[in-house]
Amino acid sequence: MNNDIERVLYSEQDIAEAIDRLASQLTEEYKDKRPIIISVLSGAILFTVDMIEKMDIMAQLDFIDVSTYFGGTESTGKLKLIHDLNKDVKDRNILIMEDIVDSGHTLSYLIDLLKERGAKSVKTVSLLDKPEGREYDVEVDYYGFKVPNEFLVGYGLDYKGYYRNLPYVGILKPSVYEND
Repeated sequence: MNNDIERVLYSEQDIAEAIDRLASQLTEEYKDKRPIIISVLSGAILFTVDMIEKMDIMAQLDFIDVSTYFGGTESTGKLKLIHDLNKDVKDRNILIMEDIVDSGHTLSYLIDLLKERGAKSVKTVSLLDKPEGREYDVEVDYYGFKVPNEFLVGYGLDYKGYYRNLPYVGILKPSVYEND
């Protein structure tokens, strides 16, 4: 897998430092709010687990799975809700955990969905924010890194379900996916 990486953007240490910074900030801002932390599957699971280990707050955890990629390198523009939440979000503070915000399609959908269901507040937390890829008007409230408009893998990010287990975030060599 490592041979398929053009270059590493963020090392394990870089990611750990970003998580410490974000977790500290969220601990302070949510210490009395008892939020529901919603992890967007499958990519955000590693980030979510590392974040909740560092956050010193009373919080509940839930999962949602929404996809627009379906294994490719670019969003299809079609969104599918694969797995819905188990918890009622009405009158609750919500923290959506994402691995990366690119086009903003998924995040826009989730924010609207949670507001429609009566959430008290909805804030977004993403390890990576790719504003150059935005097609929807969404802002990431808390992010670890602003990233270039490249195809990234590792630390939860995948290509066709692979590379999620890399401990860093790197740019995938175009030769891996250009013939697909």
